[in-house]
Amino acid sequence: MRIAAVQMDIVWHNRQANHSRIWDFAGKAKDSGADLFILPEMFSTGFSMDNTVTPEPLDGPTPGILRAIAREMEMTVSGGFVLSRRNAGPHNVCLTVDRNGEDIALYSKIHQIALLGEDLSYEPGDKPALFDMDGHRATCFICYDLRFPELFRAVVDECSLIIIIASWPSARQSHWDLLLRARAVESQCFVAGVNRIGEGGGHVFAGGSAVIDPLGEVIARGGLDNETIVLADIDLAMVQQVRSDMPFLKDRKSFLLV
Repeated sequence: MRIAAVQMDIVWHNRQANHSRIWDFAGKAKDSGADLFILPEMFSTGFSMDNTVTPEPLDGPTPGILRAIAREMEMTVSGGFVLSRRNAGPHNVCLTVDRNGEDIALYSKIHQIALLGEDLSYEPGDKPALFDMDGHRATCFICYDLRFPELFRAVVDECSLIIIIASWPSARQSHWDLLLRARAVESQCFVAGVNRIGEGGGHVFAGGSAVIDPLGEVIARGGLDNETIVLADIDLAMVQQVRSDMPFLKDRKSFLLV
């Protein structure tokens, strides 16, 4: 499987500009032979706490773009936006669409970062959303979720690939680099972390997008402060091989899972 992770700058509060740009990225990913195309958290607006600007319905322009790219480029697509909801607060979500343009997973971010006021603008989700891809199971989490290993433990027995889409500030870049590898090692699965670059909302973002294998080795990395498509070829069968050779997950103590 070939992953194409888009480490992009995001035009603040400008859906039209961001939507136009991702078609170019998608074409390049398709030309490279990508099977999975991943876009960052809130890629259409930037990581904004202004929920008078960010929300849109599930039939809105951003989900529509994700479906159109998946269908026309014949790639599975994952990307983030803010979902409006009737009679409830908006959710920060990741939508995954299969090659036919059909929705296969909608994950609502469970952990909001109070340090940045996210909990005042968006309501949390309450469960992971797994999906099937090429005979394997995968899931997507969002940014701050990366700090909470118990969330990963909840899906590890079913997942060969965990995607993290993010707007992770450069002020804590070292944490991003460390935690991506930690989650891969402790979960013994592939981890693909996709972070934006540029500035927005008073924050600076440096990228560092990376694909990590189940042994914690970095297969591909986007570097810092450069807009790029991170390409990585992965063999999801490696997950079961690693777990068979080093069956650490079998030694977990279920009484600690409270």
